[in-house]
Amino acid sequence: MHVTHRGVNRAAVFIDDIDRSTYLHLLGEALLKHSVALHAYVLMGNHVHLLLSSALAGAVSRALGNATQCYVQWFNRRHGRTGTLWEGRFKSCLVDSDRYLLTVIRYIELNPVRAAIVATPIEHRWSSVHVHLGHRRDPRLTIHPVFLSLGLDPAARAGNYATWLTQAPSEDELLEIRRHSQQQRALGDPRFQAMVERTLNRPARFRLAGRPRRNPN
Repeated sequence: MHVTHRGVNRAAVFIDDIDRSTYLHLLGEALLKHSVALHAYVLMGNHVHLLLSSALAGAVSRALGNATQCYVQWFNRRHGRTGTLWEGRFKSCLVDSDRYLLTVIRYIELNPVRAAIVATPIEHRWSSVHVHLGHRRDPRLTIHPVFLSLGLDPAARAGNYATWLTQAPSEDELLEIRRHSQQQRALGDPRFQAMVERTLNRPARFRLAGRPRRNPN
């Protein structure tokens, strides 16, 4: 599941590295408590991107609710403020791991580059890219089986992923990820989306804005 959570009115949710470090600590505790795995992340100034999975229904919502509530209380005390910090509930998008997972990991970890904060992803400290490239260990991160398929050993996987990172996603790929995330639809092929619809009993396919066409028959 690709999760995006933004600050209210696009305001900053992190002022400094102490804030970022505390958020990751609280997030890690909540994910462990609720049996949720973290596969990729990036912390930006006013939002976060996370790639999560869990075998337990509702676990992601419970974990993120726990983490964000604790973080808001801590943030408000530290910075002498009151009120909400996040723009309501996070947005989430189910991801077809077989076809789209590596694309979403790359999308997440290239976010600072697209935002022109850094020239390369490894220049951004607050990202899972350092783990995937073999530069750092992070006990919060669970390497996804699809990522493990990139090579027989850590060095091979890191090398192949480094090459993958240099192949920036196309505009069509970026648009597809953003559209499905915004509408909270399932990112995958029609068979995957149909399976999600049957399982969750709710729409899983992206819909263009506007009224649906009338059936002329």
